[in-house]
Amino acid sequence: MSDETYSLAIALFSELLTADQLVRNRLSKVLPKGMEISHFSVLNQLARAGDERTPAQLAKSFHVTRGAMTNTLSKLEWAGYVHIRPDWDDARRKMVAISPAGRQARDAALAAITPMISELVGELGEDKVRAALPILRELRVKLEED
Repeated sequence: MSDETYSLAIALFSELLTADQLVRNRLSKVLPKGMEISHFSVLNQLARAGDERTPAQLAKSFHVTRGAMTNTLSKLEWAGYVHIRPDWDDARRKMVAISPAGRQARDAALAAITPMISELVGELGEDKVRAALPILRELRVKLEED
């Protein structure tokens, strides 16, 4: 790897990591009280999927350990945002579904973060965001392969 390629790689990941931290800080400030980004992410996925998922499926889709997902799901269940039941076909597994309260919490969180996201897109310009998406998507896919 040449020095120029190395410097480019460092600059890319530096920008990505800094942007990630900054957007997480902003999201944390506007999410409803007590809701974490991980909670919103799981609720959002369950709401969009429209059907049940296993904790293992959720852990895989978020690239976290099963233990980390179990911890998040426990908090969501305690808050009444998800229902967790045994899998009737395999008692060793559990199935997770979003509850009506979870759907309301997800919708409230989405309403809270939408203005912030829309403002950022407006400031950057839709054309720039549209141009950046394929590159970011390709980077994500490449990282998922590893």
